[in-house]
Amino acid sequence: MNSGQLRAILLGGVLFIAFIFLIFRGIPEESTTMERNLKEQDFAGSWYPADREELNSMLDSYLEKADKEELNLQALICAHAGYMASGQTAAYSYKQLEGSRFKRAIILAGSHSHPIRGGVISNYTHFSTPFGELAVSPLKLEHPLLEQNNFPFLKENALEMQLPLLKKVMPNIEIIPIILGQLNKDEVQELAKFISSLLDNETVLLTSTDFSHHHPYDEAVEMDKQSIKSILALDSESTAKGELCGAVPVLITIEVAKLRGWDTKLLHYENSGDVLGDMTKVVGYAAIAFHADWDAALQAQESTGEAGESSSGQKESPGTQGETVEAAQEDSPDLLTPEEQQYLLSLARDTIEEYVRNNKTLEPSTDNPRLKEKRSAFVTLEKDGQLRGCIGHIQAVQELYLDVRDNAISAAVHDTRFPAVTAEELESIKIEVSVLTTPESITADEIQPGTDGIILEAGTYSATYLPQVWEQIPEKEDFLTSLCKKAGVPVDCWKRPEAKIKRYQVHAFKESE
Repeated sequence: MNSGQLRAILLGGVLFIAFIFLIFRGIPEESTTMERNLKEQDFAGSWYPADREELNSMLDSYLEKADKEELNLQALICAHAGYMASGQTAAYSYKQLEGSRFKRAIILAGSHSHPIRGGVISNYTHFSTPFGELAVSPLKLEHPLLEQNNFPFLKENALEMQLPLLKKVMPNIEIIPIILGQLNKDEVQELAKFISSLLDNETVLLTSTDFSHHHPYDEAVEMDKQSIKSILALDSESTAKGELCGAVPVLITIEVAKLRGWDTKLLHYENSGDVLGDMTKVVGYAAIAFHADWDAALQAQESTGEAGESSSGQKESPGTQGETVEAAQEDSPDLLTPEEQQYLLSLARDTIEEYVRNNKTLEPSTDNPRLKEKRSAFVTLEKDGQLRGCIGHIQAVQELYLDVRDNAISAAVHDTRFPAVTAEELESIKIEVSVLTTPESITADEIQPGTDGIILEAGTYSATYLPQVWEQIPEKEDFLTSLCKKAGVPVDCWKRPEAKIKRYQVHAFKESE
């Protein structure tokens, strides 16, 4: 072998070693670093000012006029038209985020321009706004109904109109943007469960929609009133019949709210006619909050394991700790037999065990027609005599045994007042199931203090107290006045003829010691 061949072999060996070194050196960088991909603004300079100072002045004026509610905020419905038309309404939504705890925002937006089946995510790492960039959360989303496709993100106002306001009020928040297309009812529920699994105490859900489009003013107001009422009642079927350009995002949010026991509150409503003056063809806008209530009365009740409840169902204990509540009438046909009670308690126990230990949702079945009735229930967890979690519904949303199954999971892992139940805690957890009788319409004179849970409905506003709240507010007039306050309506609204009053009772039973 001559010296030239030797040099070639040595040089080749050095290059090979260097090549191998570079390959292995590059592997961890490839696995931990995503190439930067910025989504530029499409609507700056047309739908909102491109100039930072001009935009800042506009949004400041909107936010100053908006009220911030004292809510345990979980999600928001936000308008998405040009800021000149819908900016004030959108500001009512984003005002609620000022100074909040959130570090991430899941944004659900419907597709206006691109036909989509299911939902899409992108590989963008950042989204541009006049206030700077919003970073996309590195959380990896994997679901059969979601695919990666950047194209639907181009010129999509439903998404982009959320970003400048979000960046202004929460400059350091990360976003998880999802654009949604056509979904059937089962797919809406499936995706809602997935979205719910992504939520925690530091993640807020933002849902983009406008309401009726291009109707005369009075007709539009009536249409929007019905849509808002349906959303506040978490009525998916009625909501789907309304005119919402973000119908699928809203329907998913309603299903998430049912899973998590959220309450609802209308923050603001107006339409383009109110803002721009043209009443012939208007577009409706609403700001709606989804929250776990924490009003003063509720906080006092929670300290003893007792609670009131708002109309759509929220995270509150339905009974006193350490004893069984039998608020339902003894001769009520709604009362369950001991065997039916035991089935529901066992179902709640098995469901929590399976979910906490294996992260799987139990798929129960029953031939009992009473357990398959559409009724509402609460599941309450206690540990060492103290409340450990409680989720439920006032309004019936599904078959009773499935409501107990879903509320058992939510009480164990989704009650934001507590950390998720761990496998090590399961043996020390005691379970109580509370089944509500079907609400019936009554007059104020027919109310039975100490026995009746009361639902008060005043227009699109509603609220409720469970029977246990009579222990805190024993006088009927005080009880109803407090309920009006809770609903956010005048304190004497219960006296007005248009107000509706409904009552129900609670039948509660718990595991034996």
